[in-house]
Amino acid sequence: MAGGKVNSRPLSAREGKAYIDGVAVYDACKFKVVFKPDVWEGKQLSEQGTNRRWIGYDIEVTLEEWKSTNRYKDMVDKYLKSGVTPELTIQGIQTDKNSDFYDRNGSNKITCVGCVPIDDISLSDMDTDGDVVKDSVKFGAKRIA
Repeated sequence: MAGGKVNSRPLSAREGKAYIDGVAVYDACKFKVVFKPDVWEGKQLSEQGTNRRWIGYDIEVTLEEWKSTNRYKDMVDKYLKSGVTPELTIQGIQTDKNSDFYDRNGSNKITCVGCVPIDDISLSDMDTDGDVVKDSVKFGAKRIA
């Protein structure tokens, strides 16, 4: 690349930690946060292109971990007894000190507030062809702090 610096040390997806309500998820193996804009589209007379604007959004968090706790079973039990929807704060901190990203920005931190499970929660997982159990839970977040 003539005249510019090449990103020779990209950010590693393997470096970082995930937290639920401030408690480290030590067996986390995947953490992903996706911002999904709610897009209005419309056309106007005399314009061939489509106009667009954001009119809202959704935030989806996926957290996968090797099963070593009853975290989600306990959450379900608590809901069944109280009827109160679980609402969590989930944070991911990606720290790859050997990356160009870290040199320019430091750690990549994202905190998702008001996270509610939005997909199936596996309470037990046994399989004769299986290896080890992994929980994968999707959450919808109200906002990013």
